[in-house]
This record gives sequence, C-alpha cells and structure tokens, in this order.
Amino acid sequence: MKQESVGSMLPPEASHIGKVLLEMGKLTPQQAEHVLDVHREEGLRFGEAAIKLGYVAEPDLRHALARQFSYSYLAANDMSLGRELIAAYQPFSPAVEALRSLRSQLVLRWIAQGHKTIGLAGYDSGVPTGTFAANLAIVFSQLGERTLLIDANLRQPTLHDLFRLDNRQGLSDLLAGRCGDECITAIEALEGLSLLPAGTLPPNPQELLSRANFPALLQRVVEHYDVVIVNTPPATDAADQQLIAARVRGMLLVTERHRSRLRELAQLRQQLEATGARVIGAVLNEGSR
Repeated sequence: MKQESVGSMLPPEASHIGKVLLEMGKLTPQQAEHVLDVHREEGLRFGEAAIKLGYVAEPDLRHALARQFSYSYLAANDMSLGRELIAAYQPFSPAVEALRSLRSQLVLRWIAQGHKTIGLAGYDSGVPTGTFAANLAIVFSQLGERTLLIDANLRQPTLHDLFRLDNRQGLSDLLAGRCGDECITAIEALEGLSLLPAGTLPPNPQELLSRANFPALLQRVVEHYDVVIVNTPPATDAADQQLIAARVRGMLLVTERHRSRLRELAQLRQQLEATGARVIGAVLNEGSR
C-alpha cells in the first residue's frame, strides 16, 4: 500500500500526526495500518497506540507533535547544529523554559512598546553572550516570530560555528559594501530563524560600526523581521559594544554565575546608558557555554 493511501485512511483526529510520523520515516505504511487498528479497537490516540506497539519512542512523538504545530526543534541524533543550542535540542528542559519566561518579559516590556531590536551585552569574553543570543533567537522563532540573529562581534565571532555556517560573508562585508542582504542566511532546520554572521574579520571594526549604513541596516531589517537579536562583543574589547548599543537602543545584560561582579555590571550599565541605550534587563547564565 502506498504511503498516501495510508494517510488518507487515518481519521481526522489521527491523520495529521500519522502523516507526520510517516514523513519523518518513523513509521512504515504497514506499521501505520497496525497503529490505526489499535487506535480504533482500544480508543487510544494515534501517538499513544504507536508507542504502545513499540514503533516510535516518546521523543519521536514529541518531535512529530512539534512539527504538527510548527514548533521547530531538532532530534537528539541530529548533528546539523552545535549542541550548545539547547533551545533547538532540549526545548522541554528547565533551562529553555527559563528562556521562554525571559522571552515573555521582553515581549511585554520592550517589543509590545513597538521595539523590535534587542542587543545582548556581556562585560568580558568569559560571558557566553553569543550562545545566549543564539538560544534566545531560537525561542523567539519557535513562537512563530520571524527572527533575525546578527553577530556584531567583529573581533571574535562565534555564531557561524554554532549554526555550522561559513563566515566568508556577513555583517562586516555588508557594511563595507561587499555584499547585500544575500549575506543573511535562513536556518533551514529552524523555521522562521535567519542569521547574519559577522563575516570577514576586518582591521577596522569600530569604523565599520560607526558608518551610517549600520543603523540603516537595522532600520531595513525590522521591516522584514518581527524580532532582531544582536550579539555584541565584550565591553572590555574597545568601544565596539557602545557603538552598537547606541544604534540598537535596547540592551539586555548577560552575566555569568561565579564570574560577573556587581561593580563590573554597574560599570557596564553606566557605559550602555551613556550611549542613550536603555538597559531592559539582566539575565544570569548558569555557566554552560
């Protein structure tokens, strides 16, 4: 029997999840027919019947349900992205639930006021701002928001590695006029998420970030995206972070447990606010990079 005919046999309450499991390769057409028999005979949901028969595991069913509701995440055996992206690999973990709570606060306190751009700032290179920015961008995309993640750390970029992309062209090249918006890459594995990597490491990052085409870029992308997350270099790396903050306007402080000191955070906040940016919150990273 062909896969299409099996899908058409499934009742309305079971057909969609059954088709998704078939498309994922988690069920064969013959197994789907067996699951359908148990579903009808015992009154179980289609997914419950598939698990009872041993055809799929609980993680497989969760993944299929996520696809059914357009909630993108990756299976544990999918190695296409960096494992640091816990929002992609462990979306039901306590750490990602905390990220979703932060997302809700940002929506209420910043985005609902008409703002779309959020910068993430850390004091020094020991704070994994890039990883945090990437995971925050993922949870926004999982909300159904068209999300753009920008790596504005033009000195030590990391986001292209997390998403397994090359860094031949990106923000620096765009600001230098060497490429256009084609430098932005859609992350196929995570629906609604796009990345603008840092690009070629320039000898003059401050000069590039000071150009008028940087705020022009930010103004342009907010017309096409619902949320724009900007990763910034550490405050201890020259004045790049302040230049970015002056254009992004809304900054979220990222701190590291057992590392970040109150004196340094107060200094960081003062530096950011001196640019005219608003510090919209602070988050404590538990130490995973």
